[in-house]
Amino acid sequence: MDATTILLVIGAYFVLLFMISWWTGRNADEQTFFSANRNSPWYLVAFGMIGATLSGVTYISVPGQVGPGSWSYLQFVFGNFVGFLFISRVLLPLYYRLNLTSIYGYLEQRFGNSSYQMGAIFFLLSRVIGASFRLYLVAIVLQLAIFDELGIPFFATVLIAIALIYIYTYRGGIKTVVWTDTLQTLFLLVGAGIAVYLMADQLNWGLGEVISQISDSSYSQTFFWDFLPANYFFKQFFSGMAVTIVMVGLDQDMMQKNLTCRNLAEAQTNMYSFSGVFVLANIFFLGLGTLLYLYGHEMEVVQAVTNAEGKFQLLIQNIDTGLFEERKQDELFTILSLDYLGGAAAIFFVLGVIAAAYSSADSALTALTTSFCVDILKFEKRTDEAHKKTQRQWVHLGFSAILFLLIMVFSWIGDDSVVTMLFTAAGYTYGPLLGLFLVGMYMPKVQPADHLVPIVCVLAPLLTYGIQAVSPILTGYTFGFELLLLNGALTVLGLVLLPRQS
Repeated sequence: MDATTILLVIGAYFVLLFMISWWTGRNADEQTFFSANRNSPWYLVAFGMIGATLSGVTYISVPGQVGPGSWSYLQFVFGNFVGFLFISRVLLPLYYRLNLTSIYGYLEQRFGNSSYQMGAIFFLLSRVIGASFRLYLVAIVLQLAIFDELGIPFFATVLIAIALIYIYTYRGGIKTVVWTDTLQTLFLLVGAGIAVYLMADQLNWGLGEVISQISDSSYSQTFFWDFLPANYFFKQFFSGMAVTIVMVGLDQDMMQKNLTCRNLAEAQTNMYSFSGVFVLANIFFLGLGTLLYLYGHEMEVVQAVTNAEGKFQLLIQNIDTGLFEERKQDELFTILSLDYLGGAAAIFFVLGVIAAAYSSADSALTALTTSFCVDILKFEKRTDEAHKKTQRQWVHLGFSAILFLLIMVFSWIGDDSVVTMLFTAAGYTYGPLLGLFLVGMYMPKVQPADHLVPIVCVLAPLLTYGIQAVSPILTGYTFGFELLLLNGALTVLGLVLLPRQS
């Protein structure tokens, strides 16, 4: 499929998004942008959250990770499920009881302004990094699928991707995002489903044989019980719980959607529905990853080997030269869809990955704007509506520019699986948030001096990094996603040891 045809299809897709943006942005005010006037149907929020949570990371990187990691990621997803239940039963009631627009307002009530500001800053840092990683993925796909052929440089691709998000979210904010994410989740799932169907068709496998081939494959090993490596079951499971609690429950981006529901009961119904579908969707994407490798081997266009250093190595045939070239595992789904599965696969793949990335990036940009306006600029304490609207628009534009710059940095230095990079970064930036909320909610007698809290929140990630660096040398233990737990524990310890509030 040529680049011009794909570009026309993408153009039609964004016309649809802009129509939704126009409809949801009519008569929008600041409360519409920040909270959708708390009038969102729970089922739309639940369905849209699937796409926002899975994102381009799941769509591209998780299938590619099946090669070196098999289905070990599912251990992490099981922990995610338990984390979602905790959010439903513990955090959502707290947020609705306090009637919060920004969830970090809780820290101000519990500890004081310095803790509140620190929590907001760590969210802003965390979400900027996460959103940039996800948009980096979609920009790579757009570059491979369209813009390389048209001679457009990567920085222009990134600029276009971010500009489109800004245009369709700057008026309606989170109200627009709730509706566009619903559409984008649909495209995400359809795109992956089309790829599965086309691979099975080319291999002459029915549904039953697809399932049996996947389940019998060595790629589908799920549980790992060796204590030292990063894929040990309990490391993954408990890290999945903690990552979900902080990256969803303590994250303004994901909670902002939940807080647009009409009441607590609907928000909890949303989370229960979403959590079950989330597990099934990840199983589907791991199955897709296994099928990608099986398809590549059967069609003799993919070789997955262990190199001389004992590391996983992915070789994919260049369709133009017939030669095998070393590629990143994140590129497996992209290359097979664009070069080997036919024109329909190329179109639906590009639409799927755009939907996956944009469903998380648009809400991230809206949440970053909300948090900065509410937590840093203190919008809720001001009455000058016209000035607030102007400032909010500048903040929205400013975060768009920051995302652009970070994506360009990632393109210069990124040489690892994006899913691993994303959760490693989360381990450092979300740890202090986890520690603050744990102490706030479960240690009522601990009241640290508010002005000293930022010191602990900075030192804990630095100590975590040091421990992570020396642990393999001194003990042979390799940290994985459980870096978040260590970071949170160090934050809790620091808060407990701080002098009491006078």
